[in-house]
Amino acid sequence: MWRIDDDKPRPLSTSVLPAEKDLHEFLAQDPSLLGDRLLVIGSEALTPYGKRLDLLAIDADGNLHLLELKRDKTPREVVAQVLDYGSWVSTLSRDDVIDIASGHLDERFEVAFERVFGSPPPDELNGELHLTIVASELDAGSERIVTYLRGFGVPVNAVFFSYLEDEGRRYLARSWLVDDQVIPAAPGSKKGKRAQWNGQDWYVNFGTHGRDWQDALELGFVSAGGSPRSSGTLRTIPVGDRVNVYVPGSGYVGVGVTLAEAKRFDAALVQQGGAWTPLAQQELRGNYQHGEPGQTEADDISEWVLAVKWLAAVPLTGAYNEPGLFYNPNTSCKLRQEFTLERLADHFGLDKDGE
Repeated sequence: MWRIDDDKPRPLSTSVLPAEKDLHEFLAQDPSLLGDRLLVIGSEALTPYGKRLDLLAIDADGNLHLLELKRDKTPREVVAQVLDYGSWVSTLSRDDVIDIASGHLDERFEVAFERVFGSPPPDELNGELHLTIVASELDAGSERIVTYLRGFGVPVNAVFFSYLEDEGRRYLARSWLVDDQVIPAAPGSKKGKRAQWNGQDWYVNFGTHGRDWQDALELGFVSAGGSPRSSGTLRTIPVGDRVNVYVPGSGYVGVGVTLAEAKRFDAALVQQGGAWTPLAQQELRGNYQHGEPGQTEADDISEWVLAVKWLAAVPLTGAYNEPGLFYNPNTSCKLRQEFTLERLADHFGLDKDGE
């Protein structure tokens, strides 16, 4: 229940139905009235068929929520319309979603997403679609149709709003047709639309648990180890691909090209003065050993090193960060987010291809 005016509290008295144009305004301004934190990315969004859906929103997992107001439609009209719009929304690619958001938001989609949810958008968008009929009331026929469709895994529900008044003060109350938002998966349910990878850019999280970024900056390498999960992906990065290096708590500190396949720390070579030299023989600030002193480490826990030629790199004091940039606790992964690639290229003075 939400208070929508500023008068002094009094006991509740009457209940009335709000105008559905008011519901549109309320939800456009604060979609969390539905119970979940949402970001509205489209209002009166135009479909390819010349129709306009009322509201399109996205949640923290990248799922889309289509909100359609009943207004004065008949049971068949309101359900048919939300299904028609849903059939189109379900086909939207990640780029389509971002284009719609760009036409509605006053800031970049990635920035708005992190402002609302506290994290950058996931690689996959539009994984699960939620269809919601918004009404002040719903007739029995519409309720029967919605309930029937849900039994076949169609992700549709209805939500009703009413005012509770108390001599000048108004509260907005919400109730769902079906309280349980979990429904059976529809046959052939699809996965989300993942951003396409450009085939060469990788995100590398240079964790500072014993490591020292100044070592990597001066000697030209990135590394990870201590467990199979930590070093696994890093060990698969090909020679000649780009690594975009992020230090937790600081930001992005460098972009470079890998010069050799990953090797264990005790066998790793780095380039110094045009010649290859063992990394373990350099004067290092960090500790890159994970086993007991004097014991041979297993591959799974060893530190693995990628030699890198820096295209641009800075000390920690010059790390670059801003809302919307991709980051991930994993050691490394394919960097798909175009926004981050664009911002890094601009910030570090690289061209579109990272040179």
